[in-house]
Amino acid sequence: MTDSLTPAGAPAAPAGCPAHDGAVVLSGLQFQQAPADLYRDLRRRHGAVAPVELDGGVPAWLVLGYREVHYVTSNDELFARDSRRWHAWDVIPEDWPLLPYVGYQPSVLFTEGAEHRRRSGAISDALFGVDQFELQATCEQIADELIDAFSGRGHADLMAEYAHQLPLLAVVRMCGLPGGETDALVRDLAASLDAGPDDDPVAAYGRVQERIQLLVEEKRERPGADIPSRLVLHPAGLTDEQIVQDLISVIAAAQQPTGNWIGNTLRLMLTDERFAVSLSGGRRSVGQALNEVLWEDTPTQNFIGRWAARDTELGGRRIRQGDLLILGLAAANTDPQVRPDAAAGAAGNQAHLSFSHGEHQCPYPAPELAEVMAKAAVEVLLDRLPDVVVAVDADELMWRPSVWMRGLAALPVEFSPAPAARTH
Repeated sequence: MTDSLTPAGAPAAPAGCPAHDGAVVLSGLQFQQAPADLYRDLRRRHGAVAPVELDGGVPAWLVLGYREVHYVTSNDELFARDSRRWHAWDVIPEDWPLLPYVGYQPSVLFTEGAEHRRRSGAISDALFGVDQFELQATCEQIADELIDAFSGRGHADLMAEYAHQLPLLAVVRMCGLPGGETDALVRDLAASLDAGPDDDPVAAYGRVQERIQLLVEEKRERPGADIPSRLVLHPAGLTDEQIVQDLISVIAAAQQPTGNWIGNTLRLMLTDERFAVSLSGGRRSVGQALNEVLWEDTPTQNFIGRWAARDTELGGRRIRQGDLLILGLAAANTDPQVRPDAAAGAAGNQAHLSFSHGEHQCPYPAPELAEVMAKAAVEVLLDRLPDVVVAVDADELMWRPSVWMRGLAALPVEFSPAPAARTH
């Protein structure tokens, strides 16, 4: 018996191979309400690295341990990002739902070594050009505008009408995109990043790509004070194709994860007694809630992926060259080997892996910009609607059945009808 993975459609693996013995199918319903329980069970049964099956029976390794995720993300030469290393491509169908995430593209996400440093450096420089005070003011204005749309009726779904809208509106302005295109971008980004049963993620991604291509062409002709213009003018000399791919990565990272960070934080503050008290007594801050969410309900639960550049071992498993590894960021954050006291991790500790780690982590200062957006969104809403409460019992709130993202399907709330903001 070996611990190698056998792709679906390939010759049958020997009996007892993890592709057939105890591999967990990563489907949404298992992750819906209590993924921490599933990660705990996987860790008990398989240790820090568990055999799993993706859509269509495609095998992979799910890295659950904090130290193991840290090791993988610190060793890019051994656990590489170029998906062309995958040995399973000959059995992956063209309409595979995860193809937008693993199909090789000329994006910074799939680059390695010096090329990755060149590309990620250009992104960081472009993001450094964003004034954080200006961004905060912009997010507060957007928050007021969104709240104005529902404040008079006394009820709302904070996920659809607020949390998912605010970060995309903010990044649209940072990228110089016309605001009127926001709704279509939200739908297509959501479908491509976290597809529902009726979505076509490949087609949605194609539409996003087409619009960003037009944006880059516009900025080459008429550059402005925005992220794509700074990428176009950057001395790294990026091609239009490279800029398009990298902008999609930036926009996607700003929308879904930040939107769920906002929603998960609002859920925590509106349902947890520790934070409910703080609304009147100031015992716990929005900043504390944001940090706790990154530890306990991080928006990016799992990240696909890394590919083994050669045969190696990880967490007691034999990893074969070309094997696919999934970074279990949420599982790592709750690993009892590094957090024997689960409550200790959320109190001012920033060592979570929610933004990943190593050269391919979320490029600085992107985490700071995301926090500016999330903090402004939560603070403005609680200030504008001080008596807001969840409209259903907390245990009735449903998480989206996603393996990859942790976010509520809806966050229905009630509050006293309030007037629109006086100024924007």
